[in-house]
Amino acid sequence: LSENADGKYISPFHDIPLFAGSKEDKEIPAKRSKTTGSEVLFNMIVEVPRWTNAKMEIATEEPLNPIKHDTKKGKLRYVANIFPHKGYIWNYGALPQTWEDPNHTDNITGCCGDNDPIDVCEIGSKVRSSGEIVQVKVLGVLALVDEGETDWKIIAINIDDVKKHKPGYLEATVDWFQLYKVPDGKPENHFAFNGEFKNKDFAVEIIKSTHEHWKALLHKKVDGGTIKCTNILVSGSPFCCSEEDARSIVQSAPAFMNGDPVSPEVDSWYFFPK
Repeated sequence: LSENADGKYISPFHDIPLFAGSKEDKEIPAKRSKTTGSEVLFNMIVEVPRWTNAKMEIATEEPLNPIKHDTKKGKLRYVANIFPHKGYIWNYGALPQTWEDPNHTDNITGCCGDNDPIDVCEIGSKVRSSGEIVQVKVLGVLALVDEGETDWKIIAINIDDVKKHKPGYLEATVDWFQLYKVPDGKPENHFAFNGEFKNKDFAVEIIKSTHEHWKALLHKKVDGGTIKCTNILVSGSPFCCSEEDARSIVQSAPAFMNGDPVSPEVDSWYFFPK
């Protein structure tokens, strides 16, 4: 669960603005953005720090959507190391206020959305921490088709020319997504566009469309099923609640931890972004 600069509990899914430097900026614990000319910067929520294996993610089906260690069949989930990589090879996370609608068939990939915020691979050199909000520049997008669902992977960074500064990184990214489920006994993933990265303008259009799907979700224009839309900052949303309501949601949740990951024996845990 997130606490913003004013100590209010907020949803990292719904209450952090998608576009960095927007008027709601004071509401989030992120640095004010300096947009360079026409460059659009986005807020990214880091779920998984680079080189780690625990599958941390925004719990879309829990009130206020804490970042938690994902489980499958009662077991905590970890990604395997895909030789020669260690864990996740970027800081991995999501863009807030976006949603890949599972009832919407993408006209590019022919597959439905995966019911989550859009994923981001942040390829800068710093190892980030889980829950951190980073302002990123979008470089492009990879169209992963994962178990029959469209799962766009936005490639973003805090530098310019990625091929020059990070030779081999984009090829490694395709390799990683193709193979990461194979150690679990699943087939290789495939991609739309033969695994080619589409450019920044294309990526920004994909992000904007998932932002529109999120708006429809938060304003009850579409049915989100089990997704929890409780928020405190989205004006006009029927799911908007008071700070007091948010505090009582947090206090009635299972024990949450402030700080570093705890031992794998703990079933699931909550923490506050830095």
